[in-house]
Amino acid sequence: MTNILDLKIFSGIDEETVKKIIEVAPKAHFDEGSILLIEGMDSDGKGYIIESGKVKVKMKDETIAELGEGDIFGEIALLNEEKRTATVEAMTDLEVIVLSLDNLIEMINNDENKINKEIIRRLEENLGRE
Repeated sequence: MTNILDLKIFSGIDEETVKKIIEVAPKAHFDEGSILLIEGMDSDGKGYIIESGKVKVKMKDETIAELGEGDIFGEIALLNEEKRTATVEAMTDLEVIVLSLDNLIEMINNDENKINKEIIRRLEENLGRE
């Protein structure tokens, strides 16, 4: 399993800050073949960081991306309540860190802006992908 500090989403963020993020963000396991998100379904306000494993991202049944360790998906749900724009399926057994708007608000309220700026920058980079 990858060291959480090595995940791409956390590069440039100090270890202490990453530990704070992980304290409030639960983890989840999905078996190979599990469908995590379905295109068109209502948003649940959650985004996911892949800790280990791989997923494929599909739009209209066409695979548009394969994501692995350190990649984030579903992040648009953290910023708005639009319907899911893609289906995401586990290609392997999968361990993810679950981010929710509530988690992010708690992190931002408990930090002097370190997390806030970096996470928002990463989310903005990914906005066009989902």
